[in-house]
Amino acid sequence: MADDRTIPEPDVSEENPISEHWVWRGEHRAPTPRALVERFMENWGELHPSSEIHPSTSFTKNRRAILASKFPTQTLIIPTGNLKVRANDTDYRFRPSSDFFYLTSCHEPDCVLVISPKNGATLYISPRRDKSTHAFFSDSRYGELWVGPRHGIVEAAVHYEIKTAPLDSLEGDLEGLKSTEILTVRGFDESVDQLFKENKKDVELHQALHEMRLTKDSFEVEQLQVAVDFTVKGFEDVVRALPEAEGRGERVIEGIFNLRARTEGNDVGYDTIAASGSNATILHWTRNDGKVNKGDMLLLDAGVECSNLYTADVTRTIPVNGKYSPAQRRIYDIVYAAQEAGIAAVKPGVNFRAAHDASMRVLAEGLFDLGILKEDPEHAIQKHIQSHARWTLHSASHHLGLDVHDCVEARNEIFIGELFEGYVLTVEPGLYFQKNDLLVPEEYRGIGVRIEDDILVTATGAKNLSAGLPRQADEVEAWMQEVWRRGTTNLQL
Repeated sequence: MADDRTIPEPDVSEENPISEHWVWRGEHRAPTPRALVERFMENWGELHPSSEIHPSTSFTKNRRAILASKFPTQTLIIPTGNLKVRANDTDYRFRPSSDFFYLTSCHEPDCVLVISPKNGATLYISPRRDKSTHAFFSDSRYGELWVGPRHGIVEAAVHYEIKTAPLDSLEGDLEGLKSTEILTVRGFDESVDQLFKENKKDVELHQALHEMRLTKDSFEVEQLQVAVDFTVKGFEDVVRALPEAEGRGERVIEGIFNLRARTEGNDVGYDTIAASGSNATILHWTRNDGKVNKGDMLLLDAGVECSNLYTADVTRTIPVNGKYSPAQRRIYDIVYAAQEAGIAAVKPGVNFRAAHDASMRVLAEGLFDLGILKEDPEHAIQKHIQSHARWTLHSASHHLGLDVHDCVEARNEIFIGELFEGYVLTVEPGLYFQKNDLLVPEEYRGIGVRIEDDILVTATGAKNLSAGLPRQADEVEAWMQEVWRRGTTNLQL
C-alpha cells in the first residue's frame, strides 16, 4: 500500500493557502513546493465514473415511496455511515448501512438520504475530489488520485435516479424542515445523530424499514440467487482444495472460499466458519487456525455477498476424506432428517417458528434414539424444559437478505409472526457434541454437524435457493468424488 507520506504536505501558510479539504493523516511530511502543486493541477483529461443507471432504481424508488407513505407528515433521515479506521491511516473497506442501501443502492460513504413531505427524497453526497480541487492529490482518504473516481453530486443523480444535493448543505436544509417532525436512523453517523435530539419515534422508523425489508421484491430475490450460486461454486472450490488443506489447516479453506467471494461478489457476507474436527462444535468458530485431518469432518458455514450486497448463508458438513464414518453418518442423518422436516414446514401463513419447531422435534427424537436424551422427546421440547437444547444450541432459522441476520429491528410480533410470500429465511438445524461432554457416548464426542439452506417463501410453499448443493449423505459423497474427478478450478487460477 502506498504511504501518503511519500506525497509532500502542501504548504498551508497564510502566504500560500492550498486547500480546505486537506485531511491530516500523518505529521512527518515536508511542505509541498508551489511549483509541484501547480504541476499536479495541470493537464488532466476527463475521468468519469460509470454513468449507467443502476438496475435497481425502479425498485429503490418504490421502496422510498412506500416508506414515505408510512410517515406522511414527518421528515426521515437515513445515513449510510462513514469510513472506519482499521489501523492508523488505513481504513476498512467501506460497506454502506443496509437500510440506506436498500433505499438508494448508493455505495459511497458519508451520504445521507432525506425524505420529507415538502421535498420528497434527496440524496446528500460529497462533491468529487477530482482534478478541479487540490484534494485530488492532497487528500489521501478521499482524493481521486489516491482512491479513484467516485459518484459525486451530478453523477449520483444520474446513476441512482434520485435528486441530489451537496452534503455540506444538509444541516441548513434540515433547519428549513424543522416545521415537520424529524425521525433519524441513529448509530451510523455521529455527526448526523447530533443534529437533532433523539426522538422517541426514531425507533418506529427503524422498525418500519426492517419490516419492509422482510418481504423481498423480485430484484432482491434475483440478487440472493446470484449470491447463492456463487456460494455453491465456493463450496466446490473448497472441496477441490481439501487435499491441499490437509496438513496446512483451516486457513486454506477460508482463503479458498473468500477468494471466490471477492472474485465473483463484493466480499463474504460474514466471517467464514471453516471448522474442522471438534472445532465444528463451536458455533462461531472464525479463528480458522485449526488442523484439517483425514477422518474428520469439515463444517463450512459461508456465504458470498454479491455486488449488490445481498448475502447467501449456507452450511455443509462434509467428510475430509470423502466418506462419512458410521458414527459421523448417524449424526449427519439425524440432522438431515431434521432439516427436511424444517424445510417442509415453510409455507405462507405459518408461524416463523414452524421450521424451528419441526426441526427440533426430529433432533430430540434422534437424541433419544441414540440414548443421549433420557426424557421422552415430546416432554423434552416443551418450552419450559428444552433439555434437548444442550446439544442443539441455537435456533434453526433466521431471516436473510442484505444482512446475514436480517431485519432484526422489526417488532417481535412481526419478526417471528406469520410467514408471507417473499420472505427469505434459513433452515439450519445442528447437533453439537463437545469433546468433553460426559453425557455423550465417546464415539460421538467432538462431532458437530450443521446443514443450512436459504429458503424463499413462495405463493404455494417454499423454494430452496441453495438446492444446487447436495445435502443427503450419499449425494454429498458422490458430489465430492465428482469434484475431485473433474479436478480443475472454476477460477482459472
